[in-house]
Amino acid sequence: MLITLGVVVAGLWWSADHLKMAHLLSVSRPPRLTEPDGLSSDLSSNEVLERISSGERLLVQSGASPEKHQGVQAIAAGNSRQAAAYFAAALQSTPNDPEALIYLNNAQIGTNPSYAIAVSVPLSQDLNSSLEVLRGVAQAQQEINQIGGIGGVPLRVMIANDENHPGVARAIAQALVANPSVLGVVGHASSEATLAAAEIYEAGQLVAISPLSTAVELAHAGAFTYRTVPSDFVTARALTNHLLNQIKQQKAAVFFDSRSRYSASLKAEFGTALSLGGGQVVREIDVSQSTFSAADSIQQAMAQGARALVLLTDGDQLDRTLQVVRANGGRLPLLAGGDVYAPKTLEVGGPESVGMVVAVPWHVLSASQATFVERSRQLWRGDVNWRTATAYDAAQTLIAAMQQAPNRVGVQQVLRSPDFFTSGATGTVRFLPTGDRNQGVQLVTIQAGLRSGFGFDFVPLGYAQPAAMPAPAPEPAPRSIPASIPVAVPSPAPEPIPVPAAVPSPATTPAPDAPPAPNAVG
Repeated sequence: MLITLGVVVAGLWWSADHLKMAHLLSVSRPPRLTEPDGLSSDLSSNEVLERISSGERLLVQSGASPEKHQGVQAIAAGNSRQAAAYFAAALQSTPNDPEALIYLNNAQIGTNPSYAIAVSVPLSQDLNSSLEVLRGVAQAQQEINQIGGIGGVPLRVMIANDENHPGVARAIAQALVANPSVLGVVGHASSEATLAAAEIYEAGQLVAISPLSTAVELAHAGAFTYRTVPSDFVTARALTNHLLNQIKQQKAAVFFDSRSRYSASLKAEFGTALSLGGGQVVREIDVSQSTFSAADSIQQAMAQGARALVLLTDGDQLDRTLQVVRANGGRLPLLAGGDVYAPKTLEVGGPESVGMVVAVPWHVLSASQATFVERSRQLWRGDVNWRTATAYDAAQTLIAAMQQAPNRVGVQQVLRSPDFFTSGATGTVRFLPTGDRNQGVQLVTIQAGLRSGFGFDFVPLGYAQPAAMPAPAPEPAPRSIPASIPVAVPSPAPEPIPVPAAVPSPATTPAPDAPPAPNAVG
């Protein structure tokens, strides 16, 4: 059911063991900052550069194949052709590695003229969602370069690790603004990081498009900040509409994280929407409190008249959120925001999670015949999830703007035009004057199923699971990346370096709604 209202992981240890990809769970970790939640970072220029790469250093480092290391060494030595051969070889053994694919595409450009964009993700803080975002950007880069680039000029991609830390995000933004070759940024992930970097991008006249940040206040972040994910305003009203009109309940208890801007924003929007609809939030429970007890909180909420539990926490509090799911035991209906959409929810929540309704921007089963889905299945050997789709949309949006005006100010002016639109994975991309995406959300629910490997799947509301779906055949690839679905060997790159042909995914291969493969839940 698509709601249009106008305007991770089962523990990374499980994914690594199940998919034989433990080597990708180690990330190059720069020195920790002393103020993890502050805006200052005191990073030296070298420390900032250690967090940015277009192929000269690995950001997902430990356990990388010898070929991947050799590719980086070749880039450092100025031998792009040899580097491309090494990265192509690395993708033979780890075909779902978006970092390797981006570096391969960059190496094939060599020293030729190119346009550049950057993608900023929290690799050392949330590897799974970071890889999901990188897959979307890598796919967009691969597709545009295979057809000759932007007006004949290929696209280069830089990767940055901002750690979801506001201070690091600002430092990354300053470095990107100072690099005149960078014409746009896909990022950041958390609302905190995106808001912290926004004024830097504004001053440097560099467009940043976040594929994940949903806080309502981002609409006031300036004329150079956009997003391809619906805001909390839209999500809250979709959840409220379902609670009032489908579940037919008016009183709810809300679980949130007071330390998260995303969670606080979604909680506030939900409370407003429910009140306007004639409902009431009877209790708000902060799961970040040291005294938090899932069982006690549910008992107290029920005593106050709650007839539904609404889980609006962020990914950092998924463990405590799942305690609520288990403690509820199916007694009250469950609704949740997009951060609950993770493989771990299916694994840990189990039968108690069945029937929970989650609001996400997009689901692969609602677009199974779309060109993006077909190409992503071929490239990554499985079904991608919404984070890859919205990241692809962000990169595609920058590409579309650069095709009209390949300079920083030109990109912003193109996007500000009321006539701008482009085709994306999740539909037509167009923006409101605030930089918000003018699009609704998708409501999905959890049902028993075989796609995820946990016995439970996220599926669109109203979706009928096939009566007898065969379990996915294990992929022979020796290394796979953690995330949510199987992945395919990249299709041949346009440059002279031979790249293995894409292996078509079997017609019956279900896209895991959870861990088996690149993106966390299909």
